[in-house]
Amino acid sequence: MVQSSVLGFPRMGVLRDLKKANEAYWADKISQEALLAEGKRLRLAHWKIQKDAGVDIIPSNDFAHYDHVLDHIQLFNAVPERYTSQKLSPLDEYFAMGRGHQKGGVDVPALEMVKWFDSNYHYVKPTLQDNQTFSLAKDPKPVREFLEAKEAGFQTRPVLVGPVSFLALGKADRGSSVDPITLLDKLVPVYVELLKQLKAAGAESVQIDEPVLVFDLRPEVKAAFKPAYEAIAAAGDAVPKVIVATYFGDIVHNFDVLPAFSGAAGLHVDLVRNPEQLEPVLKQLGPNQILSAGVVDGRNIWKNDFAKSLEILQTAVKALGPERVIVATSSSLIHTPHTLASEKKLPSDVYEWFSFAVEKVKEVATLAKAVTEPDAVKAELEANAAAIKARTDSKRTNDPAVKERQAQVTPEQHNRKAPFNTRYAEQKKHLSLPLFPTTTIGSFPQTSEIRVQRNKFTKGEISAEEYERFIEKEIELAVKIQDELDLDVYVHGEPERNDMVQYFGERLNGYVFTTHAWVQSYGSRCVRPPIIVGDISRPAPMTVKESKYAASISKKPMKGMLTGPVTCLRWSFPRVDVHQSVQCQQLALALRDEVVDLEKNGIYVIQVDEPALREGLPLRKGQEREAYLKWAVDSFKLATAGVENSTQIHSHFCYSEFQDFFHAIAALDADVLSIENSKSDAKLLKVFIDEEYPRHIGPGVYDIHSPRVPTLEEFKQRIEEMLAYLKPEQLWINPDCGLKTRKWDEVKGALSHMVEAAKYFREKYANKA
Repeated sequence: MVQSSVLGFPRMGVLRDLKKANEAYWADKISQEALLAEGKRLRLAHWKIQKDAGVDIIPSNDFAHYDHVLDHIQLFNAVPERYTSQKLSPLDEYFAMGRGHQKGGVDVPALEMVKWFDSNYHYVKPTLQDNQTFSLAKDPKPVREFLEAKEAGFQTRPVLVGPVSFLALGKADRGSSVDPITLLDKLVPVYVELLKQLKAAGAESVQIDEPVLVFDLRPEVKAAFKPAYEAIAAAGDAVPKVIVATYFGDIVHNFDVLPAFSGAAGLHVDLVRNPEQLEPVLKQLGPNQILSAGVVDGRNIWKNDFAKSLEILQTAVKALGPERVIVATSSSLIHTPHTLASEKKLPSDVYEWFSFAVEKVKEVATLAKAVTEPDAVKAELEANAAAIKARTDSKRTNDPAVKERQAQVTPEQHNRKAPFNTRYAEQKKHLSLPLFPTTTIGSFPQTSEIRVQRNKFTKGEISAEEYERFIEKEIELAVKIQDELDLDVYVHGEPERNDMVQYFGERLNGYVFTTHAWVQSYGSRCVRPPIIVGDISRPAPMTVKESKYAASISKKPMKGMLTGPVTCLRWSFPRVDVHQSVQCQQLALALRDEVVDLEKNGIYVIQVDEPALREGLPLRKGQEREAYLKWAVDSFKLATAGVENSTQIHSHFCYSEFQDFFHAIAALDADVLSIENSKSDAKLLKVFIDEEYPRHIGPGVYDIHSPRVPTLEEFKQRIEEMLAYLKPEQLWINPDCGLKTRKWDEVKGALSHMVEAAKYFREKYANKA
């Protein structure tokens, strides 16, 4: 009998229940006991959903109040001393690592948070010391939650981040030089101890995630798998059966590692991302090993094509037999919304095209039955085929005018009118910017009042005129505060925008939108990605009205804010019937029209954000990566090259590790790059010197994900570090990212220190001159 399994389930709940509970706890509105009770309620509800759907293997320990990697940092007592020394409760220590802590006499920043592979989910990076030790936490979370499920009548399979991936995804702390992978011998015994406790609790099997197997691995990392998994196998029946899980790519290039897993019960592979790896993987399995076939997409929202999935599954069953095949999601479903049932406003003709987490769980169970008992699910198979055909035949997907415009794009449209030196001379004269210019990345706090008024407007409780006047008042407030702070380049604050991608999607043809399809990005931060269903075009200006008004009341240059074509694509749920390069070019053409219209209306600094550019980078070097960078860079340039030399183009990136593809960053030809950098080593900026980068750079000087307000001295120290790698005339001073999630008192405190630090260096270098 073919079994079914889910690698992980979304944590937030139907109505972002976990987000609301976490934030209530942080605001001292509910107790720790109430928060933990809400977590338990959600876990029980999610296990029941999967059991009721008929899933055979249900995950536990996939739930996290903030992040699953952060869970493991605390699980293995790998918490840096700057947190343990504060004597916080375990829960507050946990949140302090995730978001910082600045109250009750305790002041500690958060750990670094980075993207989880090529997704929009963020994980907290294990941060390790030269003298690092590991030990198992008392009352280990995986054991506790397994027993919680067992008591409620759910037999689950605990999920762990594997020892090699945990270390390979970590880093040395500042002041330490340890290569994390060299700590394996210290960490593996703790894993074995944890596995023994899980077996004693009644766990029959565990899922150990080793997603780094999709990377090109350093020899030291490759070599680590053998001793790690030999030690686990040596524990024999004292530990549960192990399923090693990989996802987000193929593992064929790392087949030389697979002998390390000879003692494992099976292997999970992602057959959505790389179905072609099936045949070679089948040949690599041991004589009794199980294949967990990831055929239900954990990263997108399209209904599974049962006919295609069954072809893959039947190939596996023919080679292994039904007892050695598990039908599974390709990855955890954390990257998908909770349930399609919550969507009451989707157009009726597209509703049946989609499948969210609850529906994907049912798909997994249906496919498992369909492999050997197709007649038992005949109605489901026929309904699925009809939905797939309806989408294929739909007129929504094709717009001849868009295709015609794409066919007319020329190479010249991708290039600015002059090189940077010529442009900058005109910009300097036009904008009158000082040395070390200060700015922000775009958004200001989305207060409860903004959300209330937006909700009223959406429900028709206030008129368009009333809402527009409210937005103008919020813009006036943002400009007034920037006047008081004495920033050099202003933003309008984006009070009218619900999300940096959804806002634009709502104003473009080719998208549809949801009301409750929230997906966790980090911690309590959720996004609601729009869905691309057809060819994309811009029927009217999208941001001109607000930017023009802001400029009319500002005494400093006003920056227009747009989300770039790659990020609009990556942070939407894209089509699967058209290559992403085609969709990205369509977005670029729409944004090109917007950029030109902003300039025509007096906006001469325009920021086109591309925080997802690196996220979209194929995980392995090679032809696929270079092809991606070519169309991604071309799309950005097509969107931004239509302006005059005197208009300054900015772009923003949520990372600072450019080494692997710096040539593409340079090729963007943006006048100013701002990058998330406050939690990274300033040495990473050395690449700008090594590559003789001529344009301007704004490395983030403070972490916007944390409510903590850095001191003036911290700002000065950070800028001093940056000046070791950047020329003074290159350096802009700005936060890491937008300030949407922060409160006004946090923003004013941090920005006042930031501006004061910039003025200090401005005066210092003016005296040198």
